[in-house]
Amino acid sequence: MDSLLEIRDLCKKYSGVANYLAVYHMNLSIPKGKIIGLLGPNGCGKTTLIKMITGLLTPSSGSVAINGMAPCAATKNIISYLPERTYLQSNMKVSEMVEYFSDFYEDFSSERAYAMFKDMGIDTSARLKTLSKGTKEKVQLILVMSRNAQLYILDEPIAGVDPAARDYILKTIIQNYNQEATIILSTHLISDIENVLDEVIFMKNGSLILHDSVDGVREKTGKSIDAYFREVYVC
Repeated sequence: MDSLLEIRDLCKKYSGVANYLAVYHMNLSIPKGKIIGLLGPNGCGKTTLIKMITGLLTPSSGSVAINGMAPCAATKNIISYLPERTYLQSNMKVSEMVEYFSDFYEDFSSERAYAMFKDMGIDTSARLKTLSKGTKEKVQLILVMSRNAQLYILDEPIAGVDPAARDYILKTIIQNYNQEATIILSTHLISDIENVLDEVIFMKNGSLILHDSVDGVREKTGKSIDAYFREVYVC
């Protein structure tokens, strides 16, 4: 299977008393057409890894390649990224954000976005600052998933929404992405996403400790991903 993302001996060191290594000599090969869970406790390096893939952080050493290219302007057109914290302007209307994304990204589908806003009962004439935290996160997720990208990177997409909305959001993720693309989904709510995952990546203290298929983990351990995660991290 063709590789979409290649990570080789990747390190990120933050200067300080101990020169803290947030990501430590990581090697990964991510194929096309998979939904992959990026899992680990807070502070394990998940977000730092994501920011290096998206080009928001520069590695201290090692390399990242998306379709054979180091992170650059061209790879930003390949990646659709949902950060953990919103970057949308609070005074803009939802409809104005749709127009902005449509102007900025050639692969953005306004029709798809409006259909999802309708399904979730979100008023597109409302300004972001008038919406609840959970609704703001839904808006941002819909905008990200309305692109026809090759790599979707979602950092905690369901953390701020109520349990009743999580199933719909996961269904939205599955139904509204390019089936030849890959989704990397970072979360600590493993039981909620386990059934949609093809592969899992476990990180601990900045290091890769597991990359395997979901079926492979279940066969080798006799446990669900959630149960094995709790065992590994002694939750």
